[in-house]
Order: sequence, then C-alpha cells, then structure tokens
Amino acid sequence: MAGRVQKVEPPALPQATNLYERPFQDQYSNVLRIFFNRLTASLNAILDPGAGGAALYLPYGSFYDTNDQFAVLTTAAYPVDIRSTAYTSFVEVISNNQITVRKAGLYNIQFSLQFVNDTNAQKDVDVWFRKNGLDIPDSNSRFTVHQRKSAGIYGHLIAALNFFVDMAADDYVQIMWRTEDIDVHLEQAAAGAAPTRPAVPSAIVTVNYVSAL
Repeated sequence: MAGRVQKVEPPALPQATNLYERPFQDQYSNVLRIFFNRLTASLNAILDPGAGGAALYLPYGSFYDTNDQFAVLTTAAYPVDIRSTAYTSFVEVISNNQITVRKAGLYNIQFSLQFVNDTNAQKDVDVWFRKNGLDIPDSNSRFTVHQRKSAGIYGHLIAALNFFVDMAADDYVQIMWRTEDIDVHLEQAAAGAAPTRPAVPSAIVTVNYVSAL
C-alpha cells in the first residue's frame, strides 16, 4: 500500500566463481544495488519529514462525551463515559467507557474532565484508572472543585492528567471517578456566542501508543 514502509529481506547473493568474471561481478553488484535501493526507500519513508508522518501506522484514539455525568452515591465509583469518537486506529471504546486496544504495547492515556460544583463549599473528587476491571495501583489523583460564586454561577474545574499503562492486545482501561458530594458532577456545555466558541464536552480522552512492551 502506498505510504507504508516495505519490509526488506536480505538478498540471496550469487555464488562466487573461481576466476574473476565480469558478468558475475555485474550480477553481484546489481543484487546489492536493488537491496540497498529498497533499504534506502524504507528508511527514507520513516526518516524523511515529508513522508514519515504518513508511513508510521501507530495505534491512537481521540474520544469525548457530550452528556452530563452524575454520581448517585458518594460511596460508589463510576466509570467516565466517552461515547463519541474523533479519531481512532487500533483503539476503540467498548460499552461507552472501556478503552480497548487491539495491539499490545505501552500506551499514554490522557484525560480532561469538566467538573462543576453547585454547592457553597469546596468539594474533592478522585480520578483513577482501572485495567480489565481492576484498579491500577498508585493511579489515583485528587482534585478540589471550587464552590459556586452565586446561586446561578457554579464552580468549575478541569481535571487533567496523563498516565502510562502497559496493555496486551484486547486489554481495556477505564477512567474512574468518585465525589464527596453528589452535587459535584461532570458537565457538558453548549456552544457559545459573543464570541462564537465551541461546545464543552464533559470528558475528553486521548490514547497514544508509546512503545512495544
């Protein structure tokens, strides 16, 4: 396929003759020339700034959610839903919140969560990672959401973080959250005017392949 790096196999070199022969030397040189031409083309496809970006096909994903997300209990953990896809290659979201990879490797998972607080006091929320249904040790972060300014002007906070996770093919990761007050939730906002500005998703998540394991 055009733009992909072609696999280069070592050449099968002809057997040398006992005496120097021009035809043999020409054949030998031609085999090496073809091999090095292919090798050079593959290296250029990776290293050339004009072609490298299109040559490497690494897993990635960009996802977001346009719904408000609420906690029913302060004693329960909830997965962050990410129900819309912007870009994806070998990464997909299953069951609205399971970030699933199709190729093994080390992945960088980044989130941006829009929290809102409509109470009169600061409230804490925790955000952490689960892999295949089990909490990842030492992956939690605590964020403090500001209290509301007035009855109609709430406190807002963007909780953002990136985290490396080693994953086998078909493993999945969930971003989990809990709040100390159910009046703190994930909020989406419609597009604005004066000035015109985009809508605010309640969650944005990106996934990048870093390296083989």
